[in-house]
Amino acid sequence: MTNQLSQSPAISPVAIRERTGSVSTAEIISVLKGEITALHVSQAFSTEVAEEITAKFIGSPGLKERKDGVPGQYVGASHYRKDAATYFAEAETARPYVDALFGNLVDPVRGLFDALKRELHKQGIELRLARSEHGQANVCRALSWSGSGTFSLDPHDDVAQVLCAGNDYELSAVAHNTVAALNFYPSMAEEGGNLRLWSHKPTVTDRKSQGVETTGYPYSAPYLEAVPSREFQLKAGDIALIDGGFIHGVTGQLGNGKRRLVLNSFFGFARPDLVLWWT
Repeated sequence: MTNQLSQSPAISPVAIRERTGSVSTAEIISVLKGEITALHVSQAFSTEVAEEITAKFIGSPGLKERKDGVPGQYVGASHYRKDAATYFAEAETARPYVDALFGNLVDPVRGLFDALKRELHKQGIELRLARSEHGQANVCRALSWSGSGTFSLDPHDDVAQVLCAGNDYELSAVAHNTVAALNFYPSMAEEGGNLRLWSHKPTVTDRKSQGVETTGYPYSAPYLEAVPSREFQLKAGDIALIDGGFIHGVTGQLGNGKRRLVLNSFFGFARPDLVLWWT
């Protein structure tokens, strides 16, 4: 009984900002520094660009089904449960397919990356894609979650998979700082598919108690029952940026029309003078 009590999740304070318009580099840096937990910007990029990216994703010759226990389709590469050699080789193979999602469009992800790179450079901080002798990361990956039930992507944290990525990854150092998760939404389901964020930032001990020490996925409903949460109502053209150390998930989707599509990247401080970016 005492063991059970000691495992009740600690409630962590959250600072949330929601608004309409374009993302500012100052806000992104505030998330990186742990000052803002979640940022939701509506109408952050054009619906024309969003529709074009969605059409290219659906027709992409690089479209694959995930086979790592997390249901969904994707274009790009994911470091989740892979060693560095495998991940970077996959990133190199996937690069033409990721680039093709944008075609001749103004790429909103690359635009944000470049703006942030310029701003951090002024502060003496380098921003670059994570790399190894096997290649380098892509600027994003495109994902369409397809889990059925309460969640189309179960509650999880993004730190465990970075902390346990392995010594051959330079990005594992980021786990000791904020692991920021950046999501652009080119398409959203007719109903549901919202981002839910719980006011809980699990520790290594918490993860062990839940049996998710190396993956951070998935946390059970009973574990999160007493934890307050916040849901973000997303639309095509929105951007969400969160501290990936907080537990978050994607609610179930209804309507058999539009699919929920996200362009996702991770980034964070590996050293005080270096921010790494990967997928």
